[in-house]
Amino acid sequence: MAQYASALLLIAAGGIHLFLVLIGTGGFLGVTFVLNAVAGIALGIGMFVLRGTMLRLTAVLGLLFMIASLGALLTALTVGLFGIHTSWSDTLAPHTVVVESIGVVVLAVTTTMLFRSSRAARD
Repeated sequence: MAQYASALLLIAAGGIHLFLVLIGTGGFLGVTFVLNAVAGIALGIGMFVLRGTMLRLTAVLGLLFMIASLGALLTALTVGLFGIHTSWSDTLAPHTVVVESIGVVVLAVTTTMLFRSSRAARD
């Protein structure tokens, strides 16, 4: 169940960034949002379809992706990131913080569970 929740949260995070590009976010920020969308959606699909070692790797990468994405947004909301400043009133900013914060927690739990079950299978 946690694996599928992780997948949906990764796809949601990627989808939010894709939506922002489609409604007009351009320039350097638009490029980074496209990369974020591709990564989030690809990792989310991987969480659905992969098993074993590849699933554990995808979970770790998904967790790191979610931490980095949330960290970049929080940095842009506070001190700015690469000269880009955003505000809480920007389109989907609060929603993205919520989705990515929940995503960090769920992916941390999922990653822990996957590694514990792997260790138990080896013992």
